[in-house]
Amino acid sequence: MRLDRVWVIYRADSQPAQREARQCARELRDLGTDVTTAMSGARVNPFPGLLATQDQLPDLAVVLGGDGTVLGAARHLAVHDIPLLSINVGGHLGFLSHDRRVLRGDVIWQRLLDDQFAMERRMMLQAMVDRRSAEERAAAPLSAQQPDLEDDEEHHWALNDIYLRAYRDEISPTCTLELEIDGEVVDQVRGDGLILSTPTGSTGYALAAGGPILHPGIDAIIVAPICPMSLSSRTVVVPPRARLVIWPLGAGDHRVKLWKDGVGCTVLEPGECCVVQQARHHAQMVLLNQSPSYYRTLATKLHWAGSLTAAQPSHN
Repeated sequence: MRLDRVWVIYRADSQPAQREARQCARELRDLGTDVTTAMSGARVNPFPGLLATQDQLPDLAVVLGGDGTVLGAARHLAVHDIPLLSINVGGHLGFLSHDRRVLRGDVIWQRLLDDQFAMERRMMLQAMVDRRSAEERAAAPLSAQQPDLEDDEEHHWALNDIYLRAYRDEISPTCTLELEIDGEVVDQVRGDGLILSTPTGSTGYALAAGGPILHPGIDAIIVAPICPMSLSSRTVVVPPRARLVIWPLGAGDHRVKLWKDGVGCTVLEPGECCVVQQARHHAQMVLLNQSPSYYRTLATKLHWAGSLTAAQPSHN
């Protein structure tokens, strides 16, 4: 891998991440790398400015923070095929990142230069909001062609999940969402909302809603109702090429809010819809572990089989 240009993105509210960012920048500049550092957080989005002002895209983006910082970087950089090297500094679970200890010494940069790493592709989702009237839709159906860039508030990327929830503050927040898959109405889900998740996001919100865990090597979309009022509304897994359309139902005040990776996007009124499908691009994740194991990550992060992780497995 070339390291001519590197962006170092660090978690905005983390002093340890800021310190590590300075150290990474010093080590990379000693190698002759052109380094740009920027902080990222819930209220700080550096990516539109970086993409607009930098003459050339980086060879690598080093992301220092938790999973939220990684998700933010993936939403903006994956469409440009920029590899992400994520390191858990100041985060919590860190499903998507390496342990902070990989930063000890400057061996990490030489490994990248010597191509001693693997690249993992993670499926992403795109959501498109259609606010046209029924007459306008009949005259010109929404194109399946996806834009190359997230250039307005009607197009959104997600590495973990896209979900819709009721947007009413004055009463209990429930909603009714009609789910259409590949042109066929499958269900009208009444409850707190609906999650559409990638395999990467299967260990997040979708898991809390009772969804399955999918290996990230699988391309599929999980459709998981949030606290449905009917036992017949169940989680389903659909092929990655499925086209899902979600329609809010009810009176004009039954609005729903669209979220991407836990970040609020926009509000939909009844009569409008959200189209969700697999994005054309994947997130490119740099793996430094010599023998990475997704199952070991699950056992560690979710505290599975504690008696086994502390001892030797059986010889069966």
